[in-house]
Amino acid sequence: MFTPKYPTPDTAPTPDTSLVRPLTVLVHPPACDCHHTPAPAPAPHPVSAGRPSVQLTPGALVMAVAGGSAAVLVVGTVLVSMLLAVAITAASVAICAVVLRSLLNHSNPR
Repeated sequence: MFTPKYPTPDTAPTPDTSLVRPLTVLVHPPACDCHHTPAPAPAPHPVSAGRPSVQLTPGALVMAVAGGSAAVLVVGTVLVSMLLAVAITAASVAICAVVLRSLLNHSNPR
């Protein structure tokens, strides 16, 4: 009953490595023997030379604002409910403490 039961060893066949070809880089010879000069690269715009630009469409902007507002509302609701739970718990503990103190003081008359 307490002896371990080991599963049977895997009987799957080992993969055939003869079908795998090594990865080689294919180098294509040039189509002609003439010497071409590469085209010049376009000059970057002076304002956005060092940083990428993000362009938002009006629909995407509305969706971003709506998503952010929804996230703020959800997080706010969760935090307020947690604060309310702590406040209710603290009030109930305080009431229990007052009742217990009152009971203990009245049970030992002087």
